Amino acid sequence: MTEQTKKILIILVVILVVSGWMISQRNRLIVADETVSAAWSEVDNQLQRRSDLIPNLVATVQGVAGHEREVFSDIAQARARLAGASTVSETAEHYQELQGALSRLLVVVENYPQLQSNQSFIRLQDELAGTENRIAVARNRYNEAVRRFNTQIRTFPASMLAPRFGLGQRDYFEISESARTVPQVNFQQN
Repeated sequence: MTEQTKKILIILVVILVVSGWMISQRNRLIVADETVSAAWSEVDNQLQRRSDLIPNLVATVQGVAGHEREVFSDIAQARARLAGASTVSETAEHYQELQGALSRLLVVVENYPQLQSNQSFIRLQDELAGTENRIAVARNRYNEAVRRFNTQIRTFPASMLAPRFGLGQRDYFEISESARTVPQVNFQQN
């Protein structure tokens, strides 16, 4: 084997190793990106489940407290905005709006003791509470997937490759400080 052939082989081996390494890095980034997308899909599914429960809850309350139109209108508008959200930050913002509207609905319920003993309302309220728990779990899983992905693309060597592959940091599903305050709802009659 000539000296020229050895140099060409060494160059080819280096090119193959670097190419293989880049392909491996790209595949890892794609897996991490897909994990974030799958986690977001789960959040979206749970938000949809919640959105599907709300009309039944509103209808049950409306049958007893029909004159509370502003609360019902706020809920309908918040649901529509949440359904139309296209980014994580928009979804988080509209999710908080819907939370606020539902909190106001539960305050209305406090004024109607007959609702508190209505089996349909109790069942829907339990389903809504379960769905809220599922949303919290899905949101935590999503945020953890985002944390791993963002960490991965910000560390070397992925930080050099991610922009070339069109991958950037993903947004967390965060709530505002005002939404962190838990509304006080009392279903017990004095």
